[in-house]
Amino acid sequence: MSKKNLVKSIRGNQRSYLNKDFNSLKADLVEYGKTYFSDQISDFSQNGLAGMFIEMNAYIGDVMAYYLDHQYNELNILTAVESSNIERLVKTAGVKIRGASPSTVFVNFYIEVDSAFVNSEYLPDKTQLPIIKMGTTLTSTSGIKFELLQDLNFREENSQGSIKAEYKTMKTDSDGNPSTFSLKLRGFCTSGLSSTDTFTVPDAFKPFRTFSLKSGNVSEITSVIDSDGNEYYEVDSLSQDTVFKRVSNTLKDSDLVTENMSVVPAPYRYTTSTSRNTGLTTLRFGGGSAESTDDDIMPDPSEIAISLYGKKKTISRLTLDPNSLLKTRTLGISPRNTTITISYKAGGGLSHNVKEGSITSVASLLSKFSSGTKSSTISKVRSSLEISNDMQAKGGESPLTLNELKSTVLSFQNSQSRIVTKADLIARVYTMPSNFGRVFRAGVREHPNNPLASILNIISRDTDGTLIISPDNLKTNLTTYLNEFRLISDAIDIVDSSIVNIRIFYGVRIDEVSNSSLVLQKVNSYISSYMSIDNFQIDQSLSTSDIVNIILNTEGVVGLVSFKIDCLTGELDGRTYSDTSFNISANTDRGIIVPPPGSIFELKYPNDDIIGQAR
Repeated sequence: MSKKNLVKSIRGNQRSYLNKDFNSLKADLVEYGKTYFSDQISDFSQNGLAGMFIEMNAYIGDVMAYYLDHQYNELNILTAVESSNIERLVKTAGVKIRGASPSTVFVNFYIEVDSAFVNSEYLPDKTQLPIIKMGTTLTSTSGIKFELLQDLNFREENSQGSIKAEYKTMKTDSDGNPSTFSLKLRGFCTSGLSSTDTFTVPDAFKPFRTFSLKSGNVSEITSVIDSDGNEYYEVDSLSQDTVFKRVSNTLKDSDLVTENMSVVPAPYRYTTSTSRNTGLTTLRFGGGSAESTDDDIMPDPSEIAISLYGKKKTISRLTLDPNSLLKTRTLGISPRNTTITISYKAGGGLSHNVKEGSITSVASLLSKFSSGTKSSTISKVRSSLEISNDMQAKGGESPLTLNELKSTVLSFQNSQSRIVTKADLIARVYTMPSNFGRVFRAGVREHPNNPLASILNIISRDTDGTLIISPDNLKTNLTTYLNEFRLISDAIDIVDSSIVNIRIFYGVRIDEVSNSSLVLQKVNSYISSYMSIDNFQIDQSLSTSDIVNIILNTEGVVGLVSFKIDCLTGELDGRTYSDTSFNISANTDRGIIVPPPGSIFELKYPNDDIIGQAR
């Protein structure tokens, strides 16, 4: 609005609406009174009656101007100061307000069992090995409780038939033979403890029912089930009618992809919101009726019309209940005449980041033994359980402050919940939960034959940290996951990345005062660190000058005699390499080795493939 529009005429005199403070308003009122009422009032001083009325009006104008500016500022997340308004603006922007977050830690579980003589050797007695079940609670020295998030099966065996748990001799008999063994497994634990709330829903239709959980700082809602067996799914908005569901993977690649992903309909769904003031989480359910079969955006008007059967001559004025329009199932189904059981995890904060070695006692032990195990043996094994954490618990945080919430909104507004750019695609690939398969590296290239398609190269790692071709189940899960975010006109081709295994030769001249073996060990160590697969991406070039500088800058090296990089394929001295053949010299330009499109360099066996000579 221009300044010209802020100036209005009162009785022919110009008045500026920009003068909104007390002194400016008072001066304008005094001037106005002297101009138009000087023949009736002569005393406009502060002590006079006219001065009192002028100051009262100036005060009222000043207060109104203040609250007008304040209310306007409260509409913007940058200028808002009231916590309730900031919370409202944060929720409007789509940012989830969370309470204090729990910490997580790996805890070592130790048990002691008797030995058994099997196949001419002493081994732990498998009949005594238990399963420590998920939900076992532990306590730290500071009183913080932790909960085990997975079953620890001490009876689990590998492909060779040996138990996977680490074990060592604990006690020996008089002949020196093992009499008992100590077994160790690591379990993932969190300070967020499981809780359950139950709500009874009356037999009356009510759209968008809400229930608030009793515990604060809820980090995860694990299940919402009603007494009729219906499972409710959490969604970002009630208009979202499908969710991703986890299905256990029973195929041979289950060690790399523990679960498969599928998209399932979610007629029973809910959204969550957390109050920053109370820390309590509220669940809001759908607005439709389970008795309706209407899935349209708007209900059929003929179903809402009031029957006029029997009225032949006259009719009275009729009304239509607008609530009937809310009974569509498009926004989910509202629970009715049932009991809802909500299971969740709650708890957290900075104090939950306990130090290493502080989790030492078991508050509640849940275990399962074989059906034939004696009760005395069960008691002995359970009493032998010891725990310890060799790492500090991490992840516990306090709720976000008002300033942190503001910053979160600003960054969230720049993000997108859909895949538009290459950066969006890469970010979405890495955000897929790891239990559906872990993509170690991803690269995006333009499709040579389709301008609306992109080629997504992916690669994974095995348990030893070396690169492997991604399992088919991972690609299937990734396809299902990305399909929910891609634009309808786009296409994404998911292909495997090629692995280029290399070997490095070098010859150096070492000064007379240095030990040649130690210098070569240092050079090999530096090159190995530089060539770590963590430092490489798909389609990333390799600079030979960087490796040469590493060699020359090593203490004791005075000159570089020779340097060469080769590509390795197939089998060599019992080591297995990829089948990708690549001509290094033909693809080197001014010291830069450019890999084939969609490939990645790997120094797979640094102890064998870095070969140095001293002269």
